[in-house]
Amino acid sequence: MKPLRSVDVQLKVNQQTVDLTLSDAATLLHVLRNDLGLNGPKYGCGLGECGACTVLVDDMPARACVIPAMEMQGRDITTLEGLGNASSPHPVQQAFIDTQAAQCGYCLNGMLMMTVALLRKHPQPTDTQIRQALSANLCRCGTHIEIIAAVHRAAVLMNVHTA
Repeated sequence: MKPLRSVDVQLKVNQQTVDLTLSDAATLLHVLRNDLGLNGPKYGCGLGECGACTVLVDDMPARACVIPAMEMQGRDITTLEGLGNASSPHPVQQAFIDTQAAQCGYCLNGMLMMTVALLRKHPQPTDTQIRQALSANLCRCGTHIEIIAAVHRAAVLMNVHTA
């Protein structure tokens, strides 16, 4: 096993450039949560399987728990916090609020980030497209019907915002 070393890294997170000195083994999730205080992405499985840690990298969904942070230089990283906030939520966030699509909330970060990516690709998705897009995000509370309704609501809200 090779020894860990410190690496200077410049990341662009939520439209802000940050300079950090990190261990070369640091994952993007670790940096987001522990160094930058961004707690939207959650630690779930640590294997990139559950979706709780999902962020957007160059507008594509990515599992932050398995991505080396130092490989994210020059990339545009968006976390849940970069979408909107309590006083000005992103349409997807507002749709999940409107439909009460969260129960425990642990999967919510991944569901929201995947929904943003889905709606950028398919502005009016079918139930099948929604199920397929969210199928790799685990929800143990069983709010799947509400989540599907939230995605449809988000599509409406996003269409209103772009019209």
